Amino acid sequence: MTTALIVVDVQQGFDDSEYWGARNNPACESNIGMLVGHWRREGWPIVYVRHDSVDPASPLYPSADGNQFKDVLSGTPELLVSKSVNSSFHGSPDLDTWLRASAINSIVICGITTNHCCETTARVGGNLGYDVKFVLDATHTFDRVGPYGEEVTADELSRITGVNLHGEFAHIVSTRDLLGSAPEGFIV
Repeated sequence: MTTALIVVDVQQGFDDSEYWGARNNPACESNIGMLVGHWRREGWPIVYVRHDSVDPASPLYPSADGNQFKDVLSGTPELLVSKSVNSSFHGSPDLDTWLRASAINSIVICGITTNHCCETTARVGGNLGYDVKFVLDATHTFDRVGPYGEEVTADELSRITGVNLHGEFAHIVSTRDLLGSAPEGFIV
């Protein structure tokens, strides 16, 4: 069974803390880099997903510098998906069509943000019948304010995403789980 690594929205614009606020998981990018490196060494398919915001004020707007990928994403992916919504399955070219044409029925998801584009991609992937692994320690998110003014930390949002997805839409795993043992430079 071929497994594709889906790397969601690892873009420079997410480094703008004035726009997004406080984030969690400082090891996220390092863990993503290890996953990408492992997939490259194995010759397995990698998909990069880029969020092209329709909001001109967003750091992820196509003409903004923040739209560019972070340096941790090396090389050329087998597929580059551009999207303007949360799900990587609702972009161009069509991810589901490409995965099926490539006989891929298993996906591993990492990227930014945990509870938005990564979680939505996992939910849609699970509903489409893919075997989904969600690498929680290779994602990060930001503190948010709820509908009644309550503050919810990024750590709590990540924990809730893990609870929501595990066993229903995906299997929650760590970078260490996927790579077998802690490689040199592994950060938990």
